[in-house]
Amino acid sequence: MQTSRADHGTTPPRVEIPRDYNAAHDLLERNAGRAAKVAYIDAASGAQLTYGELADQSHRFANALRALGLPRESRVLLAALDTPEWPVAFLGSMLAGVVPVAANTLLTPADFEFMLRDARAQALIVSQPLLPQFEACLADAGRRPAGLRHVIVAGTDEAGPHLSLRRLVQEATADRSVADTCSDDACFWLYSSGSTGTPKGTVHLHSHLIQTAELYGRAVLGIRESDVVYSAAKLFFAYGLGNALTFPMSVGATTVLLPSRPTPADVFGVLTRFKPTVFCGVPTLFAGLLADPGRPARDAVAVRVCTSAGEALPADIGRRWSEAYGSEILDGIGSTEMLHIFLSNRPGQVRYGTTGQAVPGYDLRIVGDDGQVCGDGEIGELQIRGPSAALMYWNNREKTKATFAGEWTRSGDKYTRDADGFYTYGGRSDDMLKVGGIYVSPFEVEASLMTHASVLECAVIGVADTDGLIKPKACVVLKSGQQASADDLKAHVKSQLAPYKYPRWIEFAAELPKTATGKIQRFKLRSAASQTGAQAAAPASAVR
Repeated sequence: MQTSRADHGTTPPRVEIPRDYNAAHDLLERNAGRAAKVAYIDAASGAQLTYGELADQSHRFANALRALGLPRESRVLLAALDTPEWPVAFLGSMLAGVVPVAANTLLTPADFEFMLRDARAQALIVSQPLLPQFEACLADAGRRPAGLRHVIVAGTDEAGPHLSLRRLVQEATADRSVADTCSDDACFWLYSSGSTGTPKGTVHLHSHLIQTAELYGRAVLGIRESDVVYSAAKLFFAYGLGNALTFPMSVGATTVLLPSRPTPADVFGVLTRFKPTVFCGVPTLFAGLLADPGRPARDAVAVRVCTSAGEALPADIGRRWSEAYGSEILDGIGSTEMLHIFLSNRPGQVRYGTTGQAVPGYDLRIVGDDGQVCGDGEIGELQIRGPSAALMYWNNREKTKATFAGEWTRSGDKYTRDADGFYTYGGRSDDMLKVGGIYVSPFEVEASLMTHASVLECAVIGVADTDGLIKPKACVVLKSGQQASADDLKAHVKSQLAPYKYPRWIEFAAELPKTATGKIQRFKLRSAASQTGAQAAAPASAVR
């Protein structure tokens, strides 16, 4: 590859979208002929929502928002569990020209209060179990955001002093008018998880949802009308939003929603009871599923293809899953800023240990510290150009300029590319270690540790030794009932990687700190290491 060119995704290069366009209207109209087909299944209650009911309820909710006086382009904070009311609220808001702001349901009251103020939300849509997270903010007149006019509670008919989403839908008119939005109008926001600081409101356009559905959902994943989809990643995440709403709705597939946390037992319950054919997970979950002693037999599930994102998938996990369940895991990388996956393995072309090739319609380049495009085998920051790039971070001009550099979006991820166009993850830009003047990828060390029979999951960070030099340290969680010593694990890595890459310290833990998406929060591990001292002695062995 010439160092002056970017890697271009294959055809189709773009999806043509008319100027006058409303994303919710498009997704619903695509299924006008499937009114009796089940669109959503609530795995907790078994309740079902057909495409006809979804369209009717979404339009009724849009009319309810209009009746409440919410003007076009106003924002509503959507903090709701994964039930069929979530897509009703999301699509209904868009039909009314109101901008839904999807919030991570696992955040703190302080985070929610920040989002209400930052987005200047005029309404809050919240699931009843989550309402206590907002009570202090709502009850205190001095803290209640001045622009917040309505609180709409999902999951109940009796909302106390607030409004019931269910009752609003039941009592609203059935008129199906659609706000005359255009493809470049702000459509919805997604807040970053806040794993590295204050959450950032990422603004997406009406055109972005269907771009990801066509370019990844159809062209790479190959989703089809006959599929049943289950995404462990929740709807409020960019990854989950595509998996469980945009992609299945674009082709008329059925989606299973699980309101609760996706534990291995609950996930296997969904896979065996509802028989999804498309399963979207994250590396940590796949590792937990494979380690579950009660996991079902291969013929108890019907999954034909899996996706993984959030973090790079260790090759060993991918291979073991395929051996156990006969389905490939399409490891890919996406971001809140790009809305969904732009680099991915493809069915029949999976190379475990890599993140695959450019998704059609997206251009990729790897840029070195000198600002020059890297050649094959050279590590640098991955940058993306594509039709789903966010407009901006709300109220954050400096970070907007730093991330959205003209047509290119900076990912903050280090990658190398081989001659065949396959990309291999090298860690976050701020996670890369320089050991003895040589870059060491924490993920490479983690991938080596993950091949040890006793290791369930791990994270590698850089800490300073007594001379102030950075060396790798591994935080390791062992499988239940398994044991290993620090020396065993060090020797295991030395047998696979260059000697300078092995972890100088091994710390055993019961669990690793993670975001709600399952991403390991390495900044917390780094902070703990700096407080306790880099060379703190680790136990000689551990058992779990």
